[in-house]
Amino acid sequence: MDEAKLRFARAVGAMVEVSDSELEAFIHRTRVEEVRKGQVLAPAGRVPDCVFFVVRGIVRVVLCDADGIQHSIHFALEDQFIADYASFIVGEPALYELVAIEDTQVVVLPRTAVDWGYQHLAEGQKMGRLIAEQQYMYQDQRLRSMYTRTPKQRYDQLVDVFQGIHQRVPQHMIASYLGISSIHLSRLKRG
Repeated sequence: MDEAKLRFARAVGAMVEVSDSELEAFIHRTRVEEVRKGQVLAPAGRVPDCVFFVVRGIVRVVLCDADGIQHSIHFALEDQFIADYASFIVGEPALYELVAIEDTQVVVLPRTAVDWGYQHLAEGQKMGRLIAEQQYMYQDQRLRSMYTRTPKQRYDQLVDVFQGIHQRVPQHMIASYLGISSIHLSRLKRG
């Protein structure tokens, strides 16, 4: 098994009890992709048919508003699952675009693999629930943070959650994630 799928296997095994044969059959249904910096993994406007597990690199989740302005909604780093989950689940066109910020390696779980996991892994339903719960908790905490914390508190939380992010993500994307201007971000970093 290559290193990317081995890392994915460890992540699955850390979430749920899974036999070697189940894990092998599940992993067989996935594929590894190398994504170049700036490449779109999943475009907005299309029904998502994959969930991604980030092995190496960073994926930015982007929402484009009515004026065409891009907003950073989330960053997925190593060992995280990422997709436009709501659109994936209901089979509707995605609102979010997933873009590699740096050269990135992902394990791709096509819908057929996800469905197979639900049906054939003894704890497949549990794994899906845990991933959904993690996504929900992240989104809920992010929403609460935007309305209850100061920009400085949001910045400090970002640095804690995404360690080393300043060396890997352009400042304007970080500012967008925080809901502030790049100038304000510069002030926060100095202060």
